[in-house]
Order: sequence, then C-alpha cells, then structure tokens
Amino acid sequence: MSNDFDSLVSARPKGAPTSANALEDEDLQIKLEKKLRLKVDLRLCTIASLLCSLNLLDSGVISSASVTSMLKDLELDQGNRYSVAILIFTVASVCLQLPATIAVRILGPRIFFACITFGFGLITLCTAFIHSWKQMIVMRVLLGICMSGVYPGLALLISSWYRRKELQLRFAFLQCGEVIVLATGGIVNFGLNSLDGRGGLKGWQWMYVFQGLITCIIGMATYWWIVDFPENAQQSFYFLDEAETNVAVARIQQDRGDVIPTPFSWPEVLKHFLDIKVYGFAATFFLLNLVSTALSYFLPIILHDGMGLSTNKAILLSAPPYYYAVIPVLISSRIGDKYRLRGPVISFNSLCLVAGFGMLGFSDQVTVRYIGTYLATGAYISNWAALNSYQASNITGQWKRAVTAAAVTACNGLGGVAGSFIVKRNEAPRYVTAIWVSIGSHILIIGIILAFSVYFFISNRRQTKGKKVIERTDGFRYTY
Repeated sequence: MSNDFDSLVSARPKGAPTSANALEDEDLQIKLEKKLRLKVDLRLCTIASLLCSLNLLDSGVISSASVTSMLKDLELDQGNRYSVAILIFTVASVCLQLPATIAVRILGPRIFFACITFGFGLITLCTAFIHSWKQMIVMRVLLGICMSGVYPGLALLISSWYRRKELQLRFAFLQCGEVIVLATGGIVNFGLNSLDGRGGLKGWQWMYVFQGLITCIIGMATYWWIVDFPENAQQSFYFLDEAETNVAVARIQQDRGDVIPTPFSWPEVLKHFLDIKVYGFAATFFLLNLVSTALSYFLPIILHDGMGLSTNKAILLSAPPYYYAVIPVLISSRIGDKYRLRGPVISFNSLCLVAGFGMLGFSDQVTVRYIGTYLATGAYISNWAALNSYQASNITGQWKRAVTAAAVTACNGLGGVAGSFIVKRNEAPRYVTAIWVSIGSHILIIGIILAFSVYFFISNRRQTKGKKVIERTDGFRYTY
C-alpha cells in the first residue's frame, strides 16, 4: 500500500525554507484529512452512537418499567430479584468481553455488529411476552451475551480510525448520541406506558415490543452502515476510495504505528495483561460505572420513591438530566483534545460528580436534589468519553487495544454489578449507601489519575533524554 501521507509530511526537511509547492502540499493534506474525518464521523460515529445507545435503552426500558406493573407482574418485587436481573445481564456480558472483542477483529465489524444487534433486538422483543421472573433472568443472560462485544468492539474500532488528539471528541459524539437516545427513550416510554391495556399488552410490554422492533431494524441496517478497520476501508459499503484509504492508514501509522495487527495468537494477546496500566484503566471504569448503573437503572425509582413523584412524572423527569449531559461532555472533550489534557479534565468532572451527589444526598429540598442529578449525570457521562480517550491515547498495538478495551469494559460491567446493589429502596429518600459509595469512588478516580500522571510525566522525561522507548514505539509519548 502506498504511503502518500508520509511522503507529503516528510517532503520538506525540518528547518528548510518554505516553498510555494510545500505550502500547497500542506494545504492539500489539511483538506484531505478534514474531508476524511468528516466522512468517518458521519458514518462511524452515527452508527456507533446508535449501537451503544441500545445498551442504555435496555437500562432505560427496564428502569422505566420498574415503576409500572412489571415488577409485580413478574414477581420481581420480592427480595433482590430486580437487582439480580440487572446483575445477571452484566455477569453474562463480562464473561465474554475478551473473546467478543477479538471476534470483531477476526470476523470484521460489519458481520459482527449486524449479527449481535439483530440478536439483541429479537431477544428484547421476546421479553415482552414472558410471564415470570425466572424467564426474565434467562432473557437477561441472553441479552448480556449478545451485548458483550458492543462497547469494547466499538471502542477498538473508533480508536483505530482517529489520531490520539482527536479521540476524546469522537467518544463525546458517541456519548451524545447515546444520551440523546436514552433521554428520548424515557419520553417514548412515557407514551408507550399510556398504551397500557391496548392489544392485550401492558405498558411495560409495549416498551419492550417497540425497542425490540427498532433494534432489529437497526441490526439489519448495520451491515451496510458500519465501516471496517482502516486497512480494510475499501470493503465498506460506499465509503472510501483507494487514495482515501491510503491517507487513513498513513495518518494513524504516523501517529502511533499500529494500523496493521500482528498475527493472532493467544500468547500475543494475553501477554498484554502483564502491563499494570491495563489494571489502572480498568479500575477507573469500575469506579465510574458504580455511578452510571445506579443512576441509569434507578433514577426513576429515586424520583418516584425518594422524591415522591408520580409514576409518569418519574419517567418524564428522568430524561432532562441526560439532555443536559450533552453540554458538559462536548465542552470538556473539546478542551481535552485541543490542549491534549486528559487527567485534569477527568479530575474536574469527578469533582462535579461529588458536588452533585452531595446535593442529592444532603439537601432537604427536592429542587436542589433534582439539580444534583444533573451535575452527577453530566459528570459521569463526560468522564466516560475522557477515560476512553485517556486509555486509548496511552497504548499502542491492535491486540493490546483489544485487551484493554475488553478489560475496561469488563470492569465497567463489574462496576455495574456493584452499582446495581448500592441503591437500596429501604434507604429512601436519602439512599445513604449510594451517595457515599459514589462520592468515594470518584475521589479514588482522582487518586488513580494523579498517580498515572506522575508516572507518565517521569516516563516522558526519560523518553526525551533517550533513556526509554515508551510502548515499544519510537517517538511515542504519554498523554496526561
């Protein structure tokens, strides 16, 4: 494959006089890259946002349904059955994270994502017609299996297409699409709940029917909509030509030199678990999803039981905090990419979350507590984009990216397991356990980021002095 991009970049030696032709070449390259990024944004970020939102839609449907008759109808209101139904989804998903992420590379994004998305939709549709909590458990296991590769697979695919300085804003686009769909899903669920009794189905059943049908349609469209990895971009349906593919490959190769994966073998994959950074990144996602799960699954319950709102108001008022989250995630991600700042942005978001949960847990006024949900929601969603770009900016190698994506998503899921139990109904209206665990988790995130920043700073200093090669890649430097 030709390397037109490297030729343009290296054509003029550093410090040489700038000629008219060199300026024209640089101007042409800027235009080519801008056009390429726009194409990738429109194709990849749009479908990736929709696919990721399906997982959030699941949490949105089950949380909205939890304040309808579903818990009683399926006997999920006895003991911890509702929490177990949430937990079992995560357990099934976590167990298959690594093989599912590897499968994205082996099968290709088009086949992989189309199949699992259609399967997810079909299972969701079937959930509308179950009659017991045991059947719900089975459906949740199957959903977890189908969704195991979505987050890590898309994180791997997105990080393969963009330079490190472009990543956080693209993960922010992903988050914006997710939260908009999730927030809109809450409003749609309100409307679907009003169909209670129509066609012999209850309101919560209509929620599952609607989401299942929509997901099946998206799954079929995914085969033609999603794009392949950069080196196979020409195999995508009406996407890049050969010249554009060369530019796409060359710009990533210049940034970190890992476009083409080494031959697959389990030793080649598993050796990356020896890098302590993988566990540090995974720990931050575990701590983050403690809050994410607590809010996404239980926000209507918090509004209903903790703040005394009616069922319909609880469903409706769970949507606005997610619409608001679009603002902080875009602003913080733009700042993070422009100034190559990751740690300070993550720490600021964490402090905002601490403030939000403080308002939610320690204020006596319902309005102040509700505003606290805005701060907390905006902060954790912003940090999802920031932490993804943080880990993706500080590793190289396709299989290491796969391992890290699987590890952080697995621990993200394990955080969800813990998060499904920290909101206890018998602690309404204060939910003391959830408040203190959420605050403590983000203080720990700040501590981990601080430790990483010190390590990255020292490593970069040694690299500058020629004493260290970072990530076995010449010229590679950590971003902190």
